[in-house]
Parts: sequence; C-alpha cells; structure tokens
Amino acid sequence: MASNNRRSGSTVPVPHWCETPGCSNKATLQCPTCIKLGIQGSYFCSQECFRGSWNLHRKLHVTPQADKDQSNFYNPWPNYRFTGTLRPYPQAARRVVPPHIGRPDYADHPEGIPVSEQAVRGSSQVVVLNDEEVESMRVSCRLGREVLDEAAKVIGIGVTTDEIDRVVHEACIERECYPSPLNYYQFPRSCCTSVNEVICHGIPDQRPLADGDICNVDVTVYHRGYHGDLNETFLIGRCSDRAKKLVQVTSECLSKAINIVKPGERYREIGTVIQRHAQQQGFSVVRSYCGHGIHRLFHTAPSIPHYAKNKAVGIMKPGNCFTIEPMISEGTWRDEMWPDKWTAVTMDGLLSAQFEQTLLVTNEGCEILTQRRANNGLPYFMDNM
Repeated sequence: MASNNRRSGSTVPVPHWCETPGCSNKATLQCPTCIKLGIQGSYFCSQECFRGSWNLHRKLHVTPQADKDQSNFYNPWPNYRFTGTLRPYPQAARRVVPPHIGRPDYADHPEGIPVSEQAVRGSSQVVVLNDEEVESMRVSCRLGREVLDEAAKVIGIGVTTDEIDRVVHEACIERECYPSPLNYYQFPRSCCTSVNEVICHGIPDQRPLADGDICNVDVTVYHRGYHGDLNETFLIGRCSDRAKKLVQVTSECLSKAINIVKPGERYREIGTVIQRHAQQQGFSVVRSYCGHGIHRLFHTAPSIPHYAKNKAVGIMKPGNCFTIEPMISEGTWRDEMWPDKWTAVTMDGLLSAQFEQTLLVTNEGCEILTQRRANNGLPYFMDNM
C-alpha cells in the first residue's frame, strides 16, 4: 500500500512538472482550456511540449460518454467528472476480523488513526532492525506473499474485485494475520484493487473484471506485531500490446531499483533509476505516492519517491526495511482522487500499473522479503505474456 505524501507525516515537496511523457522539466505554463473548465494541474514547460502532447492532453477536455448517460450504472457522485471509463460499483459489507487475531492500534480506532505512526510523524530517522525483528519481518512478508498468491488463483474475467477482497481477507485470517489496510484511516476493505486508470488505493467492489483490464492487487498483512507489504499488476484476458508493455516496464522499473539497494546507497537514487527507465520507454512516473519504511509501523521513514531529482533523506544501512512500489502511467503522471477520498486515478484516464516488494538491506545488498517463491520468482503477469 503506497504512502500518500498528502496524508502521511513524511512529506516530500512536489513542484509542477511538465506533463509531456518523457519530459522531466519544471513547468509554469498551464493549458488555457483546462483553466476555463476548472481542471486543475495541466502544466507544461514550453509551447513545444504543449503542442506535442495535444492529441493526448485534449482527452481531458472531453466528457466520456458514460458521464452523459448515467441511467445505466451506479453513481454515488453524480456531479463528479470521471477522468476515464472506470466507474464505482456498490460495495459489500465490511468484513470482520475475529477477536483472537492480533491487530494494529488503528484497527479499532473510530477514525482509523495509527497512533503509533503519529507519534513519530515528521521524523526522518530510519529504524535498524535487530535479528529478532528481521526474523519477524521475514515471517510476515512470507505470509503476505502467500495471501497474494491466493488472490492470484481466483483473479480473471468476470471475477469481482470484492471477491478478490474476500479471498484476501479469508487467507489472512487462516494465517492468523490482520489485513493491514482494513480501517487504516478508515479504509473500508482488506486489500486494494486498482483497475485500469486507478493508480493505487482502489476500493474493492461489485464490478466484474473485464477482458482487457489490468488490475493491481495490493496486500499487506499484520502478523504478531509486524507488517508485510507487496503488490502485483495482473493482465486480465486479452490485453492490448500497450497495456502489456506498460505492465512489463513497471515490473522492470521495480527490478532495476532493487538492484541498487545496498549499504551506503542514497534513498533518493531509487527514483533516478525508475524514472530513467520509464521515460526511455515512453511512460511517466507518478509523484504523489511513494515507497515507505515498514516493520511494526505500516508506513514510516524512509519516504521513497519514485521520480528523479527528489529530496528523499537518508543512506541505506543493514537492517533498514522498506518498500519500493513504482506507479507508472501510460500518459500523464498527474493524478486526482475520486470523492471516496481513496481511489487515485490518472488525470487523463489512461492506464497506470504498479509493482511492490518489501526489502531488507543486508551487508551484501538486499533481501526481497516478499519475493514470489514459485516460477523462478517472476511476477504473475509473466505467466500470461
């Protein structure tokens, strides 16, 4: 589950950047049509970039046909202008965790506030785990991987994201784990399912997955005091070549970032590696959400932006534990949020993909605590390529 710079205490300043895919220049020019329509953002560094991006950017100015006829679908926000074709569906009742399962401090908080996280809010100090804590993280991350593996068995055409949530929830309970997202700042489900233009934090609902969708499943488990966090993006049925390339490149971005993790490396370099590869392939890197430290706390220092020229603080040391979870978009990197205050979507309605692993810095390099055990550790989408 991504750390939200706008919600978490570890804030990384986000300036205005050019929305042209592959351009990383700071930007001050705004699209006049977007200003007129009240569309926020839409920054470009030059007239040349603006003109070059016009065919893609102008899609922001056109209201999708689904918005023009709302009689055929559930819409809890009739005045909201969706950026793409995905729509919310009704949600099932919140699932219950049995009382014998150990739970984080926010699980029963009426507002879902993680009090322990708030106590260290704003601190950039990165915890060094001892041997006992490392072993606890290995266990929670292994269980988290098992839970995601269970979700992978059921995901496919016609399966609702609520059904995926049910499988994740029950798999957590079977392993004596609390599903970490549940009630975290009042998040209503046990995992995140982000479909097509959803960047992250999609809420599982009754929408059946369709042929050609891409769907990210983000799982975090809490087991005996420690969180394990991971996610993968799945190809549903016959996906377009562009969707396949986006998912492939996103996975490669994560792999390339993991390859530089070692003692003495600066956390800010992770974003450099990711943005370089994404831009070379014609994609953009989301800036509003970042990787994060994880152990007894779900989200904590360090904050790990996935874009270049960031201001992440710190140098990696053995015993540091954190996630890298790049979100790579087909078009603009800019995002907005649905009125549910969770679902982050691309501003142009184009696809976005994500992959995540929890990592432990070791004396020799790093250990991927949430790595897939079967099929040589390759992500699931490779099975369908």
